[in-house]
Amino acid sequence: MATVQKTSRRNFIRSASLGIGALALSPALVQLSMARSAKKLGIALVGLGGYAGGQLAPALQQTQNCYLAGIVTGTPSKADDWAKKYNIPQKNIYSYENFHEIAKNPDIDIIYIVLPVSMHKEYTIKAAQAGKHVICEKPMALNAGECREMIAACKKAGKLLSIGYRLHFEPHTIELMRLGQKQVYGKVKSIDTGNGFTYRGDPNAWRLKKALAGGGGLMDMGIYSIQGSRYTLGQEPVAVKATQEKTKPELFKDVDETVFWELKFPGGQKVNGKSSYNHDWGYLKAEAEKGNFELSPAFGYGGINGKVNGNAMHFPQINQQAAQMDDFAMCVLQNKQSRVPGEEGLKDMMVIDAIYRSLDSGNWEKIS
Repeated sequence: MATVQKTSRRNFIRSASLGIGALALSPALVQLSMARSAKKLGIALVGLGGYAGGQLAPALQQTQNCYLAGIVTGTPSKADDWAKKYNIPQKNIYSYENFHEIAKNPDIDIIYIVLPVSMHKEYTIKAAQAGKHVICEKPMALNAGECREMIAACKKAGKLLSIGYRLHFEPHTIELMRLGQKQVYGKVKSIDTGNGFTYRGDPNAWRLKKALAGGGGLMDMGIYSIQGSRYTLGQEPVAVKATQEKTKPELFKDVDETVFWELKFPGGQKVNGKSSYNHDWGYLKAEAEKGNFELSPAFGYGGINGKVNGNAMHFPQINQQAAQMDDFAMCVLQNKQSRVPGEEGLKDMMVIDAIYRSLDSGNWEKIS
């Protein structure tokens, strides 16, 4: 068995973020960068559901550039539990009713929106108006129109907006991007990708209500496959045709269950994707002119694995959320754009909007 590279998460992310251009920095700029990175920015999580509690809060115990400074919740018992567990002072705990008061709190630099999709636009705009930088979980909003409003509000407020695309900081995924975009094995000819899981949760959960989630498996899981196709090629699709199946209409009466689509890219590649709340998928396979590469599992929180021409990639497994939040905190400190800005979320929602139009029309739909 081959030996895994001994690259630390911190060193890998630093080199991936700064690249070779960092070598050209003057000593003065290096000192300034180090001084800025010494300040840890405060993050407040808005919405204390499973992802916030199971992934983000633990990740914030491992971050170098930011920390868990505050919370926003509508459940007093959760506030008490989180305050004790993470030593959060009472002055940094907010409800949705007094959220606007967060503007006066210098402890909080960044607001991370972890709410049902239908609330993303409202709280992203409120956070920006409160003078805070924003990370919004994916999918960014209910539709592309809402995404544009969120981007405009953050620009008007002079605040950075990033979307929670953690995989852009994951080593295997970064290598996949390099192989595809740099055409290391020639032009990519085709991509096959799928993401989904068998839903066994609460039949009354917000994820199964279109008004709250915007859709089903496509919004929640399919967005990863759409993203994967885009970042493998480094191109934007121009049209899509989609079909769907629903084997459990009593459970998925309001949202999609399983969706299949074909994306048209300017380079002419054959790109097929699928999403589901009733199948356990999680892979991306790319065929190039002179080789192939894949990730499987491709989209999970931990344990991403890859192969190139049948041989295993050897990169460290990292805490993806910690890397994502550390990078955004550094972007705020250095006043530079995130590699996953609001525009990245908008591009995915443009594709998803077109897929839903295609499901209705049965035709190819332009992505615009």
